[in-house]
Amino acid sequence: MRDHPENSSPSEVWTGRATNRMQWLLALVGAACMALGIELAVDSAWNSGVAPLVMSVVGCIAAGLLVLFGTLAFVHVAVRVDHECLEVRCGHIGLPRRRIPLAHVAGAEFVPHVTPRHWGGWGYRWRPEKGTAVVVRRGEGVVLRLWDGHTFTITIDNAETAVHVIRDRLRPSASGRV
Repeated sequence: MRDHPENSSPSEVWTGRATNRMQWLLALVGAACMALGIELAVDSAWNSGVAPLVMSVVGCIAAGLLVLFGTLAFVHVAVRVDHECLEVRCGHIGLPRRRIPLAHVAGAEFVPHVTPRHWGGWGYRWRPEKGTAVVVRRGEGVVLRLWDGHTFTITIDNAETAVHVIRDRLRPSASGRV
């Protein structure tokens, strides 16, 4: 993670990230489901007919893929703040991704304790009463208040610095709106 001090110039880029190593265990469970499906397909002594075997193989492989890719997409989150936008990228291939122009941000707040339990689990979440969030682990986070009334929460390491950087970039471009 690269942090810049509060008095950094707006042309610099601030980056931060958060990681959840526990989701690697869920990815292993997904890989095990896929392996079980493949094992059933290759070396099966199934005597009850083809339909139950096909359903078992397809079910195991589908569940394994869903768990594997669902968890790998949210093993970490990376945040990039430059002079014009905040970009959030999830997982190893950067999807899902969200780009929020700083002109759409009314303010930023530090939240010391964000939990997956409050958002309904890990991942990219939306709750009508709370807004949208990217939650990859329990801990500190940033809440962005957008001009359209929505909020966007991100769990990230060193969230206080992120809030200071975002606020510093809002002041010159917001012409007194913050």
